[in-house]
Amino acid sequence: MDARELIEALNQLEKEKGISKDILLEAIENSLIAACKNNFGKADNIKVTVDRNNGEVVVLAEKRVVEEVEDPVEEISVAEAAIKFPTAKYEVGDTVNIEVTPKNFGRIAAQKAKQVVVQKIREEERRAIFNQYYEKEKEVVTGVVQRQHGSNININLGKCEAILLEGEQTRGEVYRPNDRIKVYVMEVKESTKGPRITVSRSHPELVKRLFESEVTEIRDGVVEIKAISRDAGSRTKMAVKSNDSNVDPIGACVGVNGSRINAVVDELRGEKIDIVHWSDVPEELIENALSPAKVVSVKLDAKERIAQVLVPDYQLSLAIGREGQNARLAARLTGYKIDIKSESQVKKKPKSKEEDTGYYDEMGNWKGEI
Repeated sequence: MDARELIEALNQLEKEKGISKDILLEAIENSLIAACKNNFGKADNIKVTVDRNNGEVVVLAEKRVVEEVEDPVEEISVAEAAIKFPTAKYEVGDTVNIEVTPKNFGRIAAQKAKQVVVQKIREEERRAIFNQYYEKEKEVVTGVVQRQHGSNININLGKCEAILLEGEQTRGEVYRPNDRIKVYVMEVKESTKGPRITVSRSHPELVKRLFESEVTEIRDGVVEIKAISRDAGSRTKMAVKSNDSNVDPIGACVGVNGSRINAVVDELRGEKIDIVHWSDVPEELIENALSPAKVVSVKLDAKERIAQVLVPDYQLSLAIGREGQNARLAARLTGYKIDIKSESQVKKKPKSKEEDTGYYDEMGNWKGEI
């Protein structure tokens, strides 16, 4: 590559990849300064310039004008300066720039230029990919399962790979090579090998983003997803609110013949989804959150954030759910600790002046008002 070919190549790179020619030339100049150490022993006073138009490389040494030269690398005598620059008048203490371009330096320059250009292209491509996926952080993207690396899964996102850690995988899901799956982008970090992208299949926000992609009313802000709690791979509870009295938020999320919710369920490979009405009244929200169980009453200890919930005897197991799942998800959704009792567990205290109601605990002790 000669000097003019270098400039033409840099101009082409600037057009095609958007990499500034000036930035590349500065990097080439800096690399050539380092190369000059082989010729001059040190390069503290060396400056390399590459002509922006024709690519010609010139090496200049900045020297101090002195009476007697002790260090010829950094000093020049008044007499020698007068010979080299007859039209200028230099005095002791001035500085002059003297061309010291070594022979065959053009070949060295071409090699260094190639190395710098290749490195810069790689850096710019990594930066472009990082920026592309950094903008997708907290969003959902589609990827292809590549391979298993230990207990983690590598997901091909197109221009780079993401890692699905064991803790972010959904219980019971099997990830086979070439499977197309949607994942939630948790974090994008820079590294020497390109962006390091961590994704999730178990994050509650994955459900939220999937509904946003399926439900127009959510994207338009007519329907809001106020809270989500999730046992990934098993069940999700989602509380929704409508900002338009004419729009049913649950109906909007379910869609005609269940088309919208079924699309989300299919992507989550059969995970059950309960959609309930949001309420700013905690008692109503807790009652809704325990759906499909029917609730008789809810009494709160707002300070301790504990809810005492009374349900019919035949609804107790439904309210609690298998292994406590329904109650647990409802508690996460509402932010209250939920204590569920059936009507037979709650007994009326013998009439007294206070006419209190309450229940007996397992030891037969009266616990007072619910």
